Amino acid sequence: MKDLPDSDVAARQAWMGVLAKAPAAALLSAWDAHGLTPAFTWLRAPEVGGVMVRGRAGATGAAFNLGEMTVTRCALKLADGRVGHAVVQGRDTRKAEVAALCDALMQGAEAAQVRAAVLDPVEATMARAAHTRAAKAAATKVDFFTMVRGD
Repeated sequence: MKDLPDSDVAARQAWMGVLAKAPAAALLSAWDAHGLTPAFTWLRAPEVGGVMVRGRAGATGAAFNLGEMTVTRCALKLADGRVGHAVVQGRDTRKAEVAALCDALMQGAEAAQVRAAVLDPVEATMARAAHTRAAKAAATKVDFFTMVRGD
């Protein structure tokens, strides 16, 4: 990604973030409804492994190892030479494959079609889920107040 303009790098980071965070069921159903199945060869077949998750106290303190997380990664090459990569949480090799295919297709003429058919519906599903979580949390909110008593 070194040779891409900053705006292209930011755009790719955005769609890769959506693909990595997407619920597997939502991503796979959107992909299956999409109907596009390009020919590709594996550069790195899906493989499950672990990564160390790091954190910072207060977001500014020294970094520390928080724990390990299971991820699946893969890389593939379309017939026209575009390369797609994916790293997704968990052991879902199919989700990793679809994410890598979406990444590769988003780099070409099919980008608008993939965005409309896959990324936009997945983002909408994720937004609805976030709204539902926020509504549940808001329902349990307790407002405390202090009454001022006479002198």
